Amino acid sequence: MSSTMREDIRSSGEASRNGIVRRMVSLPRSLIGGFSRAMGQGRGRIGIGRRTQTLPSNFQMQNPEESLIVPETFTFLHSFEQHYGTMHPFFYACQFMEVLKIAKDEHKFLFMYLHSPEHPFTPSFCRETLSSELVVQFLDANFVSWAALADKEEGLQMAATLNPSCFPFCAIIAPAPSDSIAVLQQMEGPISPTELIGILQRTVEEQGLAFRSQRAKQAEQNQKIIADRRLRDEQDAAYLAALHIDKEKEKLKSSALADRIQKQVQVHNKANAEKVENHFNKTNTGKMKASTTRETQYKEFGNRGKDPQAAQILIRFPNGERREQCFSSTDKVQAIYRYIDSLGLPVIGNYRLISSFPRKVYGVDQMGMTLKDAGLHPRASLFLELL
Repeated sequence: MSSTMREDIRSSGEASRNGIVRRMVSLPRSLIGGFSRAMGQGRGRIGIGRRTQTLPSNFQMQNPEESLIVPETFTFLHSFEQHYGTMHPFFYACQFMEVLKIAKDEHKFLFMYLHSPEHPFTPSFCRETLSSELVVQFLDANFVSWAALADKEEGLQMAATLNPSCFPFCAIIAPAPSDSIAVLQQMEGPISPTELIGILQRTVEEQGLAFRSQRAKQAEQNQKIIADRRLRDEQDAAYLAALHIDKEKEKLKSSALADRIQKQVQVHNKANAEKVENHFNKTNTGKMKASTTRETQYKEFGNRGKDPQAAQILIRFPNGERREQCFSSTDKVQAIYRYIDSLGLPVIGNYRLISSFPRKVYGVDQMGMTLKDAGLHPRASLFLELL
């Protein structure tokens, strides 16, 4: 069954672009205030990285005050995965205002899902549409996703703000100036995977131009800043080099050792060139040996699935691709980075590995930790985030 597309343009500040409803909605002060209090307490973003994480069976809050500030997205994810499995989009487990900022920083639209467990349409939507691999891949590649229970905390506040008439309820949201959001599209009621992807695709194509233009403008400004800085650095370096040459010439004119100094410089330059060449040859030889060793090691670990010391790591890439690899629990986190580098993927540049539940960044400071000490044994799921 197709969804009921709400195109209510009664709110003030509404406009229509390319046939897609866009209405400006003011956010409740409680949402904005909650975000400010959370940032004041020093809490960072929660849930960036691991996408298919369930709550452990012995999960307990440390104290009542902490339980009040834990995002209800944890509760939603726990309930969803218990009923429908771990195949679902990567829902950021953080507050709404924070995930809105993430979407703005990444120049992406926000896909929001309000979950109503008791509604009769909810089970089929979660099982057939939200767990569809095509939907998961498309959302992970093109959107920042956030979900909450429609009758609790921020989910209840968003439901009261957007006033859905039916569930399941999804909305495509863009950041807007001040304390408002732009609702580009909202979908109510049951919807098939094909229909949902079609709506998402049209929204990206018709409304994404403004975001891409903004991103291109920002990139152009950044490039100009970098180019100006590089030019200044080159000019400073050229000036210092010229000043140094002038001083050396004066010294050579007044010194009877000019010829000897010149010969020493030539010998030194030649020795440096030979040293660099030897270092380059040794480095290339070492890399080839290390690559061969890593490939052999990964093949050996691939056959240790039943070993109690084996750590099974699922790696999810920004384009939706997944790779699973077996390591030893005594391996260090750096081994996962080496494995990813050995894949030779052309689109991978600078990146870091993150888990969402509980949220943790596995970066330079964690390279020396073993997988067991890092909490990645016996199984874990990581997300590769580009920098």
